[in-house]
Amino acid sequence: MHAFDLLTETSLQLPNVVGLFGSDAVLRSWTLHALLQDGDSMQVDGASIKWSDLKDELSTASLFDFGDSHSKRAIVIRSADAFLKDHRESLEKYVTDPGTASRLVLEFDSLPSNTRLYKALAKDQLLVDCYAEVDAKRGLTRAKRLQFLCDYIAPRHRCKLTQGAADTLVELIGESIGMIDTEIAKLALYLEPGGTINESLVREVVTGWQAKTMWKITDSIAAGDAPEAIRQLEKLMSGGQSPIALFPQLAWSLRRFGLATAAIEHSERVGRPIQPKQALSSLGTKPFELAKAGEQLMSIRRDRGRQLLSWLLDADLRLKGTHSHDGRDAFLLEQLVIKLAKSRA
Repeated sequence: MHAFDLLTETSLQLPNVVGLFGSDAVLRSWTLHALLQDGDSMQVDGASIKWSDLKDELSTASLFDFGDSHSKRAIVIRSADAFLKDHRESLEKYVTDPGTASRLVLEFDSLPSNTRLYKALAKDQLLVDCYAEVDAKRGLTRAKRLQFLCDYIAPRHRCKLTQGAADTLVELIGESIGMIDTEIAKLALYLEPGGTINESLVREVVTGWQAKTMWKITDSIAAGDAPEAIRQLEKLMSGGQSPIALFPQLAWSLRRFGLATAAIEHSERVGRPIQPKQALSSLGTKPFELAKAGEQLMSIRRDRGRQLLSWLLDADLRLKGTHSHDGRDAFLLEQLVIKLAKSRA
């Protein structure tokens, strides 16, 4: 099941083994807390514990086990990826026939669906998906995430959230549940308890100086001024904004130029040429933004506009994969900004 479902489920019966996996650390943390519910538990590091020691712990029941699903003692293996690497065979065997004295909870960063452990957990135990990115293959739709933001996160801060506000939050700060939760907490301070966060409040508060700085970055990229673009980017990162949260904002402003370039070239191929402003308008650019956006598109030039979408896609995949760690993510974003601006010269 997905973490969104587990966190909103009120009568879940837990099996003897639970596995949770996914890149959203906050979602994993919330899920783990929901599984433990302040009961008797023990947390160990997967890189250091041995199977013999774990087996002894799993055979030890809690003095406070009252026979219900949530009171059973839990042994939590953090960084279970390392533990699985060293004890795969023993763990796979245990999952098919687990003990009943204590519950085993495995926290993975990732767990491929083609492994025997994944299949065993999904079939006979409980496997919780803690990814926040929309993915039809995993059954996480935009509507499901929207419902979670409105029905679970907003009430945590004694407020309500409109659909437009939820969509705008994801657009501006990315898909990280922790970042979204933090921003909703800030927005709730602008309202009376039980008030409603709408799209206009999100754009006014969340964007603020950050949005102005992001526009400066876009302007600098369009003008080919790489040093100024880097200076503005560093201002945002030094202010506490993570690269994975900044990238969607940067990509949103640049993606339309790539799409507009594609629309212009398509119109020329079919014999019905359109002007840059027409292409931008068809993509939803607001009338008061058309003049400036048109100038930026002309400054970017067609040769760069033609490559924008592939550059942004490559950066997105790297930020979620090879460059997801601290330091490498900032380097990738700086490298992208320099490439986008430098090619202007």
